[in-house]
Amino acid sequence: MTNDRVFELGRGRIVIMDKRFAIGLVAATLFSSSSLAQEVTLRAVTAFAEKTTYSRGFEKFIERVNAEGKGLVQINYIGGPKAMPPFEVGNALKTGVVDIANTTGAFTTNVMPESDAWKLTERPMSELRKNGGYDYMATLYAQKMNAIFLARLVDDNPFHLYLNKSISTPDLTGLKIRITPVYRDFFQALGATVVQTPPGEVYTSLERGVVDGYGWPITGIFDLGWHEKTKYRVDPGFYTAEVSVLVNKTTWDKLSDAQKAVLRKAAERGEAEAAAEFSAENAKDTKRQADAGIQTIKFDGAAAAAYRAKAYQAGWDGIIKQSPEHGPKIKDFFSKTK
Repeated sequence: MTNDRVFELGRGRIVIMDKRFAIGLVAATLFSSSSLAQEVTLRAVTAFAEKTTYSRGFEKFIERVNAEGKGLVQINYIGGPKAMPPFEVGNALKTGVVDIANTTGAFTTNVMPESDAWKLTERPMSELRKNGGYDYMATLYAQKMNAIFLARLVDDNPFHLYLNKSISTPDLTGLKIRITPVYRDFFQALGATVVQTPPGEVYTSLERGVVDGYGWPITGIFDLGWHEKTKYRVDPGFYTAEVSVLVNKTTWDKLSDAQKAVLRKAAERGEAEAAAEFSAENAKDTKRQADAGIQTIKFDGAAAAAYRAKAYQAGWDGIIKQSPEHGPKIKDFFSKTK
C-alpha cells in the first residue's frame, strides 16, 4: 500500500502520491523520454534521379550520417523525382513535408528567387564562407525558405549548350531550347525559344523534335541517356552548377547539438571534396562525349569572351530583376568583376 493522499475538489479528484513513488515515476518517465528522443530519423529527398551524378554526393552524405549518427540521427532516403517532382522539392522542404533536400537553386526559384544566383558564383565556397557571401545567402534561405543551407556538394562544374543542329555564331534564333531557370535569360538573349521541363522529360523531347537542344553541365548526360540524341556541345562553358543540401529550419532547431554536429561533419566533408571530384569528372565526361561522337562547336578569342560576358550579364540582369533588393548585394559577394 502507498501513502497516497486523496482530496476531493468539486467534481474533481486529486491524488497526491507518496513522495518517493512520485520521484521514481518522474525519473522513469524522463529516462524513457530521453531514450525515445535520442535517435531522430529525418526524411530526405533528391531533386535528381537516384545514383546519378547530381545525387551521388548526397547519397554519400547520407551514408556518412547514418554510419556516424547511430543512436543520434539517421536519414530515411525517400528517393528522387519518382517520389517527388523536382520543382516541388523547395516548397516541400519549406513546409516540412521533408526534412532534408538535395536540390539546386534553379529548382527552388518558386520559393526563393535569389537561389538561382548560385550559378553565377566566380568564387569557391571556401571563399564565400569567408567573405560574407554564404552568410548573406544563408539568411535569405532561413527567412524565405525556412531552410538551413548546410553545404554545397557540386562546384566547379560548368554548364554548356548542347544541340542537334550546328551553329556558327552565338545566335539561337529559330531554335527551341529546353531550359530550367538557370539558362532562361541567357538563351533568350541569344534569340532562342525556351521550353522548361524537368530533366526526366528531356530525352523524349529530343527524340520527338520538341526541342533542338538543351542546357546542362559538362557532366551527367550519360546518366540520363541524352548522349544518344545529342550531336553538338558548344564551348566554352559558362556559369557553374550548384547542388546543395538543405535542412528544414524547424527540424534543425529541434535537433540537439550532437545531432547537428553529425550532419555538419558529413556536409563539410562533402563540400570540401566537391571541387576536386568534379574537376576529375569534368575531364572524364569531356573525353567520353568526344568518344560518343558528340562534336564540339567552339567559339574562340573575342567570340568566346563575348559569349561568356553575355551569359553573366543576362544572368545578373535576371537575378536583379527578380530581386532588386538582394540581387546587387549578392553580386558583390559572388562576382570577381563588378
